[in-house]
Amino acid sequence: MTGRNQTVISEFLLLGLPIESEQQNLFYALFLAMYLTTVLGNLLIIVLIRLDSHLHTPMYLFLSNLSFSDLCFSSVTMPKLLQNMQSQFSSILYAGCLTQMYFFLCFGDLEIFLLVAMAYDRYVAICFPLHYSTIMSPKLCLSLVVVSWVLSMFHALLHTLLTARLCFCTDNVIPHFFCDMSALLKLSCSDTRINELVIFFIGGIVVVIPFLLIILSYARIVFSILKFPSGGSIWKAFSTCGSHLFVVSLFYGTIIGLYLCPSANNSLDKEIAMAVMYTVVTPMLNPFIYSLRNRDMKAALGRVFRKKKILFSL
Repeated sequence: MTGRNQTVISEFLLLGLPIESEQQNLFYALFLAMYLTTVLGNLLIIVLIRLDSHLHTPMYLFLSNLSFSDLCFSSVTMPKLLQNMQSQFSSILYAGCLTQMYFFLCFGDLEIFLLVAMAYDRYVAICFPLHYSTIMSPKLCLSLVVVSWVLSMFHALLHTLLTARLCFCTDNVIPHFFCDMSALLKLSCSDTRINELVIFFIGGIVVVIPFLLIILSYARIVFSILKFPSGGSIWKAFSTCGSHLFVVSLFYGTIIGLYLCPSANNSLDKEIAMAVMYTVVTPMLNPFIYSLRNRDMKAALGRVFRKKKILFSL
């Protein structure tokens, strides 16, 4: 190496998913169907919230941004994965790899911050219903969304710049289906201690603190709904919290297990399977869990389809 910021290699090879060649077409069809479901489901939510004035509330503002984040988060990795599954050459350019890593981190972080905002919204709605409109003012909601975007872009840019300063000498094979940051660090022939420290401390703050805030919000919610006199109200509130906490556990659990609490016993196949859970499965499930089961969303869907002029304009 002649310079610190230079790299010998110009592209990386993505090994993809650890599946047999005879099962390639089957998994291709499966992942294509999952990706199309993710795109259509999240687009439907965004369009419904945009068109129906009844859904112009804080909760659905956060939900529309979450759907956009899920759509982009899945689109960062899935098209390349599907392309590589049908191609003999699964390469990605060095610049393309860093770009993919940046947007992967950005939309992953955005999902984390939006889940916190949604948990806080539900906390205010259940624990302080009479003051909900005052507390969750349009200014506060917009501020939460803007701060989520800014923090996500800054955090992703920090890791991308730290990775760009590394040197990659000979080995360019990434044993993953996307440019995973930890996989890139293992390939580097530079000193990666600064990167690892930033991942541990800054990454820990970005992941763990929002997770604790969500748990605290829902602990307060559970404490409040136990005081409800109506059993139906208790069941409805628990059902809503349970759905949200299921996705939170699925998303956060895999991320914390992979990046913050790595284990020597974790095989490569296990790590890839866990990555598939939060990059493919969770974005696909969110529309069903958060919206398509929701009575307001179903009513909005009926109202939109009854307006023929809106349908023609679409």
